[in-house]
Amino acid sequence: METSDILKRVRQIEIKTRGLSNNIFAGEYHSAFKGRGMAFSEVREYQYGDDIRDIEWNVTARFNKPYVKVFEEERELTVMLLVDVSGSLNFGTTVQMKRDMLTEIAATLAFSAIQNNDKIGVIFFSDRIEKFIPPKKGRKHILFIIRELLDFQPQSQRTDIGQAVEHLTKAIKRRCTAFLLSDFMDRKDFRIPLTVANRKHDVVAIQVYDRRIAELPNIGLIKVRDAETGFERFLDTGSRKVRQAQAQWWKESQQRLQDTFTRSNVDSVSVRTDQDYVSALMSLFALRS
Repeated sequence: METSDILKRVRQIEIKTRGLSNNIFAGEYHSAFKGRGMAFSEVREYQYGDDIRDIEWNVTARFNKPYVKVFEEERELTVMLLVDVSGSLNFGTTVQMKRDMLTEIAATLAFSAIQNNDKIGVIFFSDRIEKFIPPKKGRKHILFIIRELLDFQPQSQRTDIGQAVEHLTKAIKRRCTAFLLSDFMDRKDFRIPLTVANRKHDVVAIQVYDRRIAELPNIGLIKVRDAETGFERFLDTGSRKVRQAQAQWWKESQQRLQDTFTRSNVDSVSVRTDQDYVSALMSLFALRS
């Protein structure tokens, strides 16, 4: 992409996503994530209505009655975007590619963060850590992040989500809110590193996918290529059995993914490339408010 094209696209994304952040997400973002940027202060006895997630189990066991942690809200929150840049994101059959939607979502979250006076950083990952941008504040920093989102060229096309969240755990010392943005097309099991990361930080998963991964069109024989491995094969989409097998594979893979999020205690949302990501983010924020 030429420099002039990049700057034009950056400007377009800034206008759209900053407008969304200002007009739609400002209050919802703060409500959804303010309680996660907290510093531990003291413990007190459990009272009706307290969040059971705040129970201090060691003190509870010692005094044989429930105690909860009391927090003081920190003045600022650190937000990390873990952005998948693997080859499978370069796919789209309807309105836009997965990478384009992921970029807009990341930019919207970034502008929401700085409007809330939070610092924001980025980890670009494939099956390795491609680039680390330390958390900072300010519009100039956000525009730099958007330029990188638009024009970043990864060294690898493959995916390793487990390695990305392990790096988050090691690299960011203080508790942060981390948005994991990916299509989650990863053959490896990343539940354990995700669980560990979510115990230290507040990890939120946002999945972007294309409808044709879940629902093959009936258009006869086509050649398909795995963007991460380069493997090619022919697929007979005219076969009802083939279409049903694909639909069943997608259903099972989504169930496994949701099970991973549930067992890791990670909030998540899925959005299709031909759908409105605004409503998806709003439902995520509402879930956490």
